[in-house]
Amino acid sequence: MKHTFFRLLALVMIAATVLAGCGTEGTQTPAASGGEKVTITWWHITTAENQKAVWQKLADEYMAAHPNVTIEITVLENEAFKTKLTTVMQSGSPPDIFQSWGGGTMNQYAEAGLLKDITADLDADGGAWRNTFAPGALGVYAYQGKNYGVPWDMGMVGMWYNKALFAQAGITNPPTTWTELLDVVKKLKAAGITPIAVGAGDKWPAAFWWEYLATRIGGESAFAAAADRTGAFTDPAFIEAGKKLQELIALEPFQEGFLGATWGDEATIIGNGKAAMDLMGQWAPGAFADNSPDGKGLGENLGWFPFPMVEGGKGDPNDAVGGGNGFALGKNAPAEAVDFVKYLTRAESQVQCAEVGFCIPVVKGGEAGLKDPLMIQIQQSLAKAKYFQLYYDQALTPALGSVVNDAVQGLFAGTLTPEQAAQTIEDSAKQELQ
Repeated sequence: MKHTFFRLLALVMIAATVLAGCGTEGTQTPAASGGEKVTITWWHITTAENQKAVWQKLADEYMAAHPNVTIEITVLENEAFKTKLTTVMQSGSPPDIFQSWGGGTMNQYAEAGLLKDITADLDADGGAWRNTFAPGALGVYAYQGKNYGVPWDMGMVGMWYNKALFAQAGITNPPTTWTELLDVVKKLKAAGITPIAVGAGDKWPAAFWWEYLATRIGGESAFAAAADRTGAFTDPAFIEAGKKLQELIALEPFQEGFLGATWGDEATIIGNGKAAMDLMGQWAPGAFADNSPDGKGLGENLGWFPFPMVEGGKGDPNDAVGGGNGFALGKNAPAEAVDFVKYLTRAESQVQCAEVGFCIPVVKGGEAGLKDPLMIQIQQSLAKAKYFQLYYDQALTPALGSVVNDAVQGLFAGTLTPEQAAQTIEDSAKQELQ
């Protein structure tokens, strides 16, 4: 069952709207506001000083151009933000603009009537605002065909590799298909090189493998059907993903002790040049460097390639698994808040974010601020994705996401078959998504 809290909260919101009548309508259209004073509340979790300064600068610019608008910014650490947001959501008074990762939690807030539908704003003027975004990234902030937020940063999981170790094993090109990936693993092992590092003890790094295989095999339709209950997580794509993962595990490609290893261990192994490949998000190079002997990482020996296509799979080879950051808008957000979010997500603003190194832009033109060739490569790959698969533990409810991670760890450990892992996830889905 969906959480009872959100169902009850939806009723409270409806009642509150009826009692309020049309009292707030005058603030919804800037042209009709007559220059009335408007205060926008904005909560974000960007605590690094250089990054926080960019947001403040953009807010100051907007207020200077719109003297009637005051933007009140609250900066919170991640966990404190989540706690405080839960409290204000329970009271029915969300901030006008706030940090969102899209997916399951955002969807629950939308269903409870706590978020503002900005679909019409995105589609105005022939979709002028919508068309600036990478479609796959924007889709993460949609629920049942309506947008309640937009992304400002989106990264994707991909294959990081050590070029020197590839050369040592006689591998000249990164693999582009699943069969080629298995061949690369065999060549690396034959050369005495550990092919892949994984922190299966933390579960989520291992889950990336199954989630990507399911995306390549079943495409968007398989996940959508399982999530909206017109299908199931026991459908063929998910079982086949487990079987493909078993093919890889059978080659024994991982470092010794991988079942108990953490993400930190995984980063250390790659940073020290002790394994050739790592399936991880765009944040990985920094972790590799931090865990390398000289603190600089692999340097020019670090490469990246997209997760290989699976022969016969229904998924588009350009589709991506990943996540990022965005803005959702509270149900009572004035039209000026929507306009300010447009300002924050214009190309010029995205360039400023990229220049200080805290975003991979999702708006056309924002990539001009990127300097790192690897980040540029990821951005270009991400821009090709028509479908963006949010990490399952964010796309689904927290409880179901945890079950996915546990089940995939069971596949890695050999304690669950592909069918058993899929059934475990489906059993939880029946409780969480009905």
